Amino acid sequence: MKISMATLLISLIICSTLLVITNADLSVMPPQPSAASAATSGFCNNKCGVRCALKGINSRCMKYCLMCCGKCSCVPSGTSGNLNECPCYRDMKAPNGRPKCP
Repeated sequence: MKISMATLLISLIICSTLLVITNADLSVMPPQPSAASAATSGFCNNKCGVRCALKGINSRCMKYCLMCCGKCSCVPSGTSGNLNECPCYRDMKAPNGRPKCP
């Protein structure tokens, strides 16, 4: 009984030490910005602002444009058309098969 209790105690100490070391390593690493947040700051806001200028301030156009720009890192110029400038943006489709990006 004493041997198994000692073994249990030692294994518990080893597990806690490994857990502390693992958490310490994770806390040292700086958080990486996501592609979507990096893309939407500045570039995408400006490009989608131009793209959705005729749609209104709180339109779905801006929401979907920012989503597409975050994934593709490009937005076609103008308020419509010019989709060949950004094939990724052009080729994104909604589940119903219609274009996802405005």
